[in-house]
Amino acid sequence: MSRIDEKMEFIPVRIAVLTVSDTRGLDDDRSGDTLVARLEGAGHMLADRKIVVDDRQMIADVLRSWCDDAGVDVIISTGGTGLTGRDVTVEAHRDVYEKEIDAFGTVFTHVSMAKIGTSAIQSRATGGVCNGTYLFALPGSTGACKDAWDEILVKQLDYRHRPCNFVEIMPRLDEHKRRK
Repeated sequence: MSRIDEKMEFIPVRIAVLTVSDTRGLDDDRSGDTLVARLEGAGHMLADRKIVVDDRQMIADVLRSWCDDAGVDVIISTGGTGLTGRDVTVEAHRDVYEKEIDAFGTVFTHVSMAKIGTSAIQSRATGGVCNGTYLFALPGSTGACKDAWDEILVKQLDYRHRPCNFVEIMPRLDEHKRRK
């Protein structure tokens, strides 16, 4: 069973938050605020925060920029994961990924099913890795952001989480680039 090993030292990571919305600004970005409060409450650092409109290229450009920034370890986006024509966040993420974390969407769906039942089928939450940086695309609702953080990310982004976690393998995410 998973657990936190309190004998180990907590290692904070630097997390950038991207809100994808045609209608929100920083003054009314409740989902972004929720993520920032939770990541800082857990002891992590906010590396950057932006809001972009639902435009695949613009989203991918921000993601790539942050993946190239040594001051960003993790990117969490919120919004644009649904099924409508304007929902292009998942496609933008996949344009950037070197590897997809296939089970992230599955685990998120499992968590969501317990909260919203079969409506969870409408989410396309996803996760991946690019240039040694983790990326996660979450739905735009505050409830979905809370669920993803509280049930998945707070644990996987804690070095003390056992039996394994994302932080302990961070140094190896881009090892293929160092091979000769």
